[in-house]
Amino acid sequence: MRKRQVVVRREEPSRSTTNSSYTIRSVRYVECQKNHAAGVGGYAVDGCREFMASGEDGTPAALTCAACGCHRSFHRREVETEVVCECSSPPSNET
Repeated sequence: MRKRQVVVRREEPSRSTTNSSYTIRSVRYVECQKNHAAGVGGYAVDGCREFMASGEDGTPAALTCAACGCHRSFHRREVETEVVCECSSPPSNET
């Protein structure tokens, strides 16, 4: 079973708008980009395709990848942003 680290952050709407909308950002950590051969002057990555936390959320082990042993910061970060609008009235069909 593959574990996936997903962080969802909800931003509250600004008070100056009349419509209720908020932004949902989901963060996903994918392939490892650590150069394991930097010490010998080369370049080689380990091929880890996705970050899998080695511990439960809130523990230091949650920041270590179970597949390659690297810190989460070595994995490429993908951020998906979605704006959700809860409008109080339907859009008008004026011609």
